Amino acid sequence: MSTNRHPATGASDASSVPPSPFGWIDEQARLRAAAGLVRTLRPRPAADALLDLAGNDYLGLTRHPEVTEGAAAAARRWGGGATGSRLVTGTTELHAELERELAEFCGFEAALVFSSGYAANLAAVTALAPHGSLIVSDAGNHASLIDGCRLARGTTQVAPHADPEAVRKTLDAHDGPAIVVSDSVFSVDGDMAPLAELASACRESGAGLVIDDAHGLGVLGDGGRGAPYAAGLAGAPDTVVTLTLSKSLGSQGGAVLGPAEVIAHLVNAARTFIFDTGLAPAAVGAALTSLRLLRREPERAARAREVAAELHRRLTAEGLAAVRPDAAVVSVRAPSPELAVRWAADCRAEGLAVGCFRPPSVPDGISRLRLTARADLTGAQIADAVRVISRSAPR
Repeated sequence: MSTNRHPATGASDASSVPPSPFGWIDEQARLRAAAGLVRTLRPRPAADALLDLAGNDYLGLTRHPEVTEGAAAAARRWGGGATGSRLVTGTTELHAELERELAEFCGFEAALVFSSGYAANLAAVTALAPHGSLIVSDAGNHASLIDGCRLARGTTQVAPHADPEAVRKTLDAHDGPAIVVSDSVFSVDGDMAPLAELASACRESGAGLVIDDAHGLGVLGDGGRGAPYAAGLAGAPDTVVTLTLSKSLGSQGGAVLGPAEVIAHLVNAARTFIFDTGLAPAAVGAALTSLRLLRREPERAARAREVAAELHRRLTAEGLAAVRPDAAVVSVRAPSPELAVRWAADCRAEGLAVGCFRPPSVPDGISRLRLTARADLTGAQIADAVRVISRSAPR
């Protein structure tokens, strides 16, 4: 049998091919498959017949005709993209308008809009935790806050979930600048952080408080002004709030709200602001329109909470392990990752889209179905959803 050889060296083809630098990925894929943790992309059609309890459109505004027209009008006027970073050409009058109205609505002095809520969290944590500082981070925090802690130059200590006394003890043991970082509403179980108690612990030691209100804006507080507003922290000089525009406001992007000097510092120090292209005008226009709709129709916030409470009541009546929601996230625990995936797939086959949270996305290792209540759900849709979830539940 002849062997093909390289014309210049005479070496065989097999020996001249170096090993793949990404060969280790195959082993990682095998381990994920064995653990039932493979994630796949599933493009959805524009007109989807599924009842959606998986997305984060809490107020039902993503397809509201005023919101879609707000996006289209902004694109027609300002173009398809921001054209550059916010400090070069990426800031339009529309960005400034959204920042003013967000800050006023939520009760803060100033706001700064980012291309995503993830970027906003990275900015807030990294820019407010220099060398020598301490970051106290809740064990249940979102991945974007965790990544912010990893990238910051300060030292991070993880506090037990929703435990202000543990936070207080950690702060007491540190001499120097510090911030406490927490979600307001945790995205896995939908439980709320003890914000007033955390603020008290921070003030005793002179620490700042950074709150990610991604799941609170539009749902909690007077007319949906958010969890910090409900906790009496709006406008506090020691409190900074991050937001996403992609949930209750039905758009995309993020923002940081706080004292004017903090926002000015972010403009000059936050790398995800300085080096990132500005949020596309269409997203700005959609978010601004949604915010104005919420101001005009504040009952949407209460309705989202009512729907969540009704889902919880009906699911627990069916004997399912649903966690009582503090906002609009309803979690239903599953026996294993594999059964959670099968449960979600069975729901989809019956016309219902639900979220499926599995390790490593869940800090306690317990897999769940995650349902998001929407203000526009009818009583019949709620009943149908509960019927499908209960009928499909692993027995």
